[in-house]
Amino acid sequence: MASKEQIKLAGIGSDVQVEVIEIAVKAGQQVDKDAPLLTVETDKATVEIPSPQAGTVAELHVKLGDQLQEGALLVTVETAAASEAPAAATEKTPTPAAAIPSGNADLHAEVLVLGGGPGGYTAAFRAADLGKQVILVERGAQLGGVCLNVGCIPSKALLHAARGIAEAEELAGFGIKFSAPSIDIDKLRKRKDRTVTRLTKGLSALARQRKVTVVNGDGQFTSDHELVVSSEGNTRRISFDQAIVATGSRPTEIPGIPYDDPRVMDSTGALELAGVPKTLLVIGGGIIGLEMATVYRALGSKVTIVELASGLIPGCDPELVAPLAKHLKKRCEAIHLNTSVTEVKSLKSGLKVTFAGNKAPEASVFDRILVSVGRRPNSESFGAEAAGITIDKRGFIAVDAQRRTNVPHIYAIGDITGAPMLAHKAVHEGKVAAETAAGEKSAFEPLTIPSVAYTDPEVAWAGLSEAQAQEKGIVFDKATFPWMASGRALGMGRSEGLTKLIFSKEDGRLLGAGIVGPHAGDLISEAMLAIEMGSDAEDLALTIHPHPTLSETLGLAAEMVTGSITDLYVPRRK
Repeated sequence: MASKEQIKLAGIGSDVQVEVIEIAVKAGQQVDKDAPLLTVETDKATVEIPSPQAGTVAELHVKLGDQLQEGALLVTVETAAASEAPAAATEKTPTPAAAIPSGNADLHAEVLVLGGGPGGYTAAFRAADLGKQVILVERGAQLGGVCLNVGCIPSKALLHAARGIAEAEELAGFGIKFSAPSIDIDKLRKRKDRTVTRLTKGLSALARQRKVTVVNGDGQFTSDHELVVSSEGNTRRISFDQAIVATGSRPTEIPGIPYDDPRVMDSTGALELAGVPKTLLVIGGGIIGLEMATVYRALGSKVTIVELASGLIPGCDPELVAPLAKHLKKRCEAIHLNTSVTEVKSLKSGLKVTFAGNKAPEASVFDRILVSVGRRPNSESFGAEAAGITIDKRGFIAVDAQRRTNVPHIYAIGDITGAPMLAHKAVHEGKVAAETAAGEKSAFEPLTIPSVAYTDPEVAWAGLSEAQAQEKGIVFDKATFPWMASGRALGMGRSEGLTKLIFSKEDGRLLGAGIVGPHAGDLISEAMLAIEMGSDAEDLALTIHPHPTLSETLGLAAEMVTGSITDLYVPRRK
């Protein structure tokens, strides 16, 4: 004999109201166990209500746009009698919203993820794929964190536009001349924003498909098993079995800068593209600063760069940076190294900047300033102390190979765990943390992590640099293949690049690689695989690369070590 199952709204709290935003079924429709029936949404979360078992939709009690509260009747599902249906069909699976909270909590998660950036959403999705009931807390309105919303993705969209402008300029050397570009800044901004929106909406869809409950607001631990989420004066208490902290980082501020002046930008402000200043000072010659300098210079700004260190991109092999520095010097108004900014005054005419250093320039007035001197972890605002999580003096959380903190059931990933602060590092860490939380054997043990500056030309590196190998006392072979000997690079008019490889002299294995030139960020992946696989110079040299390509410069550099290269004359080694 058939029975009827009434699906009611549960686990959201008596003072919370939800709206029906999607109905996936209609009366009389057959549904499988766990198939979605409808989706409800609050200002904090979107929850998909699945069918507790296989059966037929007997009646819908709601319609789109209905405003509902705790206990509201949603759907009636008619199911077959136990004797007529497989045993599995009679097992009831609670919806994510109906998971049993502990204490005074409104929601409960087997795995709670704090932070919806690349590391956080990856951890949440991986944990859900492994069968865990997951709640993902994100302070912003959209998933994706800094990277997707105000970092990696929008900057690359603008850099693509900048590259198009630069290529048009470069074609003059081929006898092809274009008039000066007409730049519609509003249209460019909208294009960048559409790219971001498309990706963030895709993440929301993936969360719904995986039944990950997304709660928007600022999350703060109140204990090692509870988190309070605050948003616009409302709070939600969430209990959890395990948690993954992925709170990311923010731009570092330096003293003496009037940050309340809208003409002073950080990387987020620069990506808003409010306008194109006639003159722009970039404080900081690291990756982000140089990428934004590339964008604004292409759009028409006169760009000056000031860097405290003795070279651009501190920490990168100077041999790789040299072609980029030469390229930038031709296009920027000035690059000042070993120079600091001591004062910035807000004037009606602009921002007056005073410099210090042995060769520091005179004080100058700029229309805008971009401050890009690094990032610091977001470690102060999520209640680490209440959860018992230890944070060091620099604001980082120490973790083991499984990304566990000193609290065994709480993990940490991404920027909050220290350098390098890179999205692709956070993604892999997120998978390891989620797999460990789900009982899988997993560890984060990469041999190296690649870095890329998406400047013009691009600079990419991985593994040991020449200087690092020397510091470690490693005996090595080095090969530097100049792109002036690359047919593909010459055909592109971009012969300034080079490919550099470092091999162990003891066993021949590839220890490090660096590439500067167009598409260096794509090319470094082959070197990454070679390092992880323990490949030696002969492996790379004997790999047949397509010709003419930029990728073959890796094989040609390896041939310089094996002594088999014919594209250059390299005296035989004794």
